[in-house]
Amino acid sequence: MSYQWYPGHMTKTLRQIEEQLRLIDLVVEVVDARIPASSRNPEVDRIAKNKVRMILLGKADLADEEETARWIRWYRSRGWHPYPCDLRKASSVRSLGGAMTAACHEKAERDRKKGMKPRPIRAMVMGIPNAGKSTLINSLSGSSSLRTGNRPGVTKGRQWISVGRSIQLMDTPGLLWPKFEDETAGRHIAFIGSMPDTILDTTELACELLAELTGAEPWRNLLTERYGIDTAPYLTGGPGGHPDTAGLLTAIGERRGALRRGGAVDLEKASSILLDDFRSGRIGRITLEAAPDTKKSDDTGPGAEAGGEPEKEGEE
Repeated sequence: MSYQWYPGHMTKTLRQIEEQLRLIDLVVEVVDARIPASSRNPEVDRIAKNKVRMILLGKADLADEEETARWIRWYRSRGWHPYPCDLRKASSVRSLGGAMTAACHEKAERDRKKGMKPRPIRAMVMGIPNAGKSTLINSLSGSSSLRTGNRPGVTKGRQWISVGRSIQLMDTPGLLWPKFEDETAGRHIAFIGSMPDTILDTTELACELLAELTGAEPWRNLLTERYGIDTAPYLTGGPGGHPDTAGLLTAIGERRGALRRGGAVDLEKASSILLDDFRSGRIGRITLEAAPDTKKSDDTGPGAEAGGEPEKEGEE
């Protein structure tokens, strides 16, 4: 299945964001901690060059803790400011304001030495659709002034929100890029719900998710715990010795009562159950993408592919 979704308004959105960046001190990119590579938009590396960068790993409570720690080390090696967060918990978000201030400390010192009066940090919040940007801003500002939802595309235009007296946040609509060069990126973005399910074959998507989850023993164990199914018989029962994901999805549907009249499994309903369970973390804490090795000098991680050399902090 092809995973491409780039509505026409996103081109206009990107152009507007580029124009507004001259007003910005800090770019906060919200990524999904379960897919830290695929959920980073390569366009951000291009347009935010020379800006102070914070990578907020949202939904870290749904990701593998050890893998998140490795991603944090990698982001720091790039000169960025990583921050893992459970966007739904105020306690998790509360210290983010201080982290933003710390990230902009060098710029504030340069302004002070120039004799400039202190002013609030102006931060732009960016991310792919359904990444949790508006949830983040609402938690920081202590209000529900921004519309949020569990579907991509809720935020429509630019909005400024004050966080106390020291920070001003600009929210932006969710933004993808025109073409996924790596099919894995598109697939992973679809897994977490950043594309509308209505444009996808959700049964095929669920089978592809099962193909990944059955590829590692810890994840197979999580599937067994969640659905009470021994995955072993399905590992090589499909065409060409590949996992029998359709058979496993059918078994999940049977266990969860996703049945049509007459007792046949409703695969579409079974697919929705599986995808919802994964997206909500009910299957378990899973990170689908491993962090690059920070010890390697020939870095081939997602940041290298998107933007080349590590970026320096500072103003444009």
